[in-house]
Amino acid sequence: MAKCSPKDSCCEPAPVKLPADVHAQELADLAWAIAHPARVRIVRLLMDHNACVCGEIVGQLPLAQSTVSQHLKILKQSGLVQGEVDGPKVCYCINPQKLEQLKTLVAGL
Repeated sequence: MAKCSPKDSCCEPAPVKLPADVHAQELADLAWAIAHPARVRIVRLLMDHNACVCGEIVGQLPLAQSTVSQHLKILKQSGLVQGEVDGPKVCYCINPQKLEQLKTLVAGL
């Protein structure tokens, strides 16, 4: 079998053009929000409960409460997680529209 070399006409480099992607920033933001194993676990926990979860999140992770709070803050900033104040605590739940958007954007890669 003959190998192709850069001198052959069939192996001329093709021009490279970055494809346009109007959703690139959205995907990057949502992907970054779940780019940590603890945040993936939090998202899965919230998806499994289908309701607001308050203090149980900290008890499910081997992390300090302040670390879990920081991860929740990142998830909230992305819109993937919503938080609702319930007296002295905040209850969290998945934003189903953002979760669906993430799934759609990833599927479109």
